[in-house]
Amino acid sequence: MDRADFSSNPDTTVRPPLAPGLYIVATPIGNLEDITLRALRVLRSCDRIACEDTRQTRKLLTHFDIHTPVASCHEHNERERADELIAAMRGGQRVALVSDAGIPGISDPGALLVRAALNAGLRVYPIPGPSAAISALVASGLPTHRFCFHGFLPEKSGARRSALDSIASLLRVEAATGQSAPATLIFYEAPHRILDTLLDMQNLWGDTLEVVVARELTKMHEEFLRGSVATVLQQLAAQERVRGEITLLLSPPQAGATASSVSDDLLAALAHLQSTENITEKDALKQLARHTGRSKSELYREVQRLRASTASRAK
Repeated sequence: MDRADFSSNPDTTVRPPLAPGLYIVATPIGNLEDITLRALRVLRSCDRIACEDTRQTRKLLTHFDIHTPVASCHEHNERERADELIAAMRGGQRVALVSDAGIPGISDPGALLVRAALNAGLRVYPIPGPSAAISALVASGLPTHRFCFHGFLPEKSGARRSALDSIASLLRVEAATGQSAPATLIFYEAPHRILDTLLDMQNLWGDTLEVVVARELTKMHEEFLRGSVATVLQQLAAQERVRGEITLLLSPPQAGATASSVSDDLLAALAHLQSTENITEKDALKQLARHTGRSKSELYREVQRLRASTASRAK
């Protein structure tokens, strides 16, 4: 990794004006002391702030005595708002994008606006800062050399179990190829669903699955529960009510597989990716290639062979 360059602009009171473009600004996930000096400078200096919830962002701005105009940019209006913001940036404006907490675009709106800005030939500047997923990972005690972030699982129980089955299939394919080191799995989950989600994981991977529940990160009631899924389930079930935002981490689940089960899993994983993400088979194969460490062409040949074998058996 490159080291920080402390030689540029040694006088922190002298900074060039912000260039036109889009600034992706990370904001605190709980503790306001986690705001960065650069984030404050950008929020004060930009022409407007596009935010997920104007009420939430105004609380942050008021706390730091920032008076930059705000505009809503959330999942329901991001596409329409993007056209307006792109036109403003083309006219020379500096736009900061924030979410309610953390880094925009990570299980929050923002990716569409970033893509639109890039397609319009505009500069996009990342302003790093707090992330619940990364903060939970480094304090979890689980392996950090490789991890896979899955965001929020589906709300409905059937869809959630289907998504977990697909993840299990990918793990079995990875284990069989042996080309990728096991990855710690990271999810976001709502407090009223955490017990059901842990129960689904227990049913899928067994009582000894090692999990970490990180709750209310950086806040006054921050809590880490570490242990087997059975133990953590018991601890949470004993609470009168589970509160707060939750990051759920899994130690790489054991994923033994036979050649025949891997074949079935490969087809199942491909079908699941196509249906749940509404993508073409070509794009689904690209995702599987990234997951497994195998080439897309190799996976394509394997899929064709499996389909031919299935068709032959059906005759």
